[in-house]
Amino acid sequence: MIPDTNKPQSRSLFWVYVIALTYFTLHLLTSTRYGYFRDALYYLACSEHLAPGYVDQPPLIAVLGWFTRHTLGTSLPALLFWPALAGALRIILTAVFARELGAGRFGTVLAAALAATPGVWWVIDHQFAMNSLEPLFWGGLAYVIVRLINTANPKLWLAFGAIAGIGLLNKYSIVIFAGALLTGLLITRQRNLLFTPWILVGGAIAFLIFLPNLIWNVQHHWPFLELMRNFRATGKDIILSPGMYLLQQVLMLNPVSFPFWFGGLLFYFFSRDAKKYRAFGWAFVITILFFMITHGKDYYSSATYVMLFAAGGVVTERLISVRPTLRTLLRPACFIWLALGVVPLLPLVLPVLPIETFLSYQSHLPFEVPKTERSFVGETLPQYYADEFPWPGLVAATARVYHSLTPEEQQRAAIFGSNYGQAAAIDFFGPQYGLPKAISGHQNYFLWGPRHYTGEIVILLGSTEREAREQFESVNVAATLDNPYAYRYENRPILLCRGLKWDLQTGWSKVKVWR
Repeated sequence: MIPDTNKPQSRSLFWVYVIALTYFTLHLLTSTRYGYFRDALYYLACSEHLAPGYVDQPPLIAVLGWFTRHTLGTSLPALLFWPALAGALRIILTAVFARELGAGRFGTVLAAALAATPGVWWVIDHQFAMNSLEPLFWGGLAYVIVRLINTANPKLWLAFGAIAGIGLLNKYSIVIFAGALLTGLLITRQRNLLFTPWILVGGAIAFLIFLPNLIWNVQHHWPFLELMRNFRATGKDIILSPGMYLLQQVLMLNPVSFPFWFGGLLFYFFSRDAKKYRAFGWAFVITILFFMITHGKDYYSSATYVMLFAAGGVVTERLISVRPTLRTLLRPACFIWLALGVVPLLPLVLPVLPIETFLSYQSHLPFEVPKTERSFVGETLPQYYADEFPWPGLVAATARVYHSLTPEEQQRAAIFGSNYGQAAAIDFFGPQYGLPKAISGHQNYFLWGPRHYTGEIVILLGSTEREAREQFESVNVAATLDNPYAYRYENRPILLCRGLKWDLQTGWSKVKVWR
């Protein structure tokens, strides 16, 4: 598959680029297969309200959404260009990381191939969201550390600080991994790298980049922390036992890659040649233990595997080199093994099949796709696919209800989404139907307020009749939804409600839903 030659290392990057380009192309070719993911619509809504912070995320994804709207547009290929690009860059980063660890041509290309195997990465790289960017920031931090170890250049702490600062504007969880890396250095012989004034300068850079978001959080009384507390209180996440959490790590990364990345972990801890890189092994263990103990979702730790795949390429190359007589056979066998593990499962992580064909494919699988939240249990499609289907039908039905009102009533009628997905769908698809922007109490929509609406007339999305009758004088089912691919709670009837029992302007705090 990859011939064993003594040509310069730069030739190995050709195959790395081929793998990255193939990965990128597959994502773009399938970008229009299903539809817009719920969170992508929400982030586009946030991009119309640029701010230093938001209730449930830092501002980077909204800024990227704003940039995309004003350059590439808001088509599915335009939005998915960025996560697909992030995935391709992650593959290249993993290969370059492997070279820093001492990989030759085969090990470098194998590391790139390993970075293209995890099912969880295929899924997140098909969504316009923060998760696809996270492995780049985490991997970037680790790459700076490996360069720091290899060169002893303390000025690299400036790059560490810059990456950490920008990463904080993407997801706050980078603090966990950055802390794990620093702890790994502290408990190994490389701790001397920490004792330099340049690390303070790097920390100052990170702080200054993050400062606007920090100020916003202080001014808004730390909404993200309140959100996290509410998440815990609702018990919506499925809590995994330590054993199941570790098993999920193997499954979400694709079992065929397990021998490689686990070998990479052992390489960090037990190889004599890797003694100076032991901090990466500790950083991985600390990160996994943190999410396991705090009951984080299984994919929260996925960004840390960049450094393990890189090490997996190194250790596999060295093991194969011990048996020169088998090298010609074993090297292509590694790539064939990975391909056999990825290709059959590709429809499960990338929409390569029409939806009806996918349902047939899924019904023949010997396992079920693991669920991360209780509300997903029992649904037909995996959550990451189901969240792409309900929106055009929902907006079209809402438009019929809205236009059944008189022009005077339309001026007073608010469209209220029970969750940000419904509200964001109205905001995105609604203009083609002449709909006004939606309001909602969910996440950052709450901060955007009720605008001029009082609650006299409300087109209510996502609530039950019982819930609505507790709040309104009159409630009528104005339209029904029956999308077979959407979640059950997205098929609740559209309700036309009149006479809110309290004023929306003065009682807006009642609609707040941060969870």
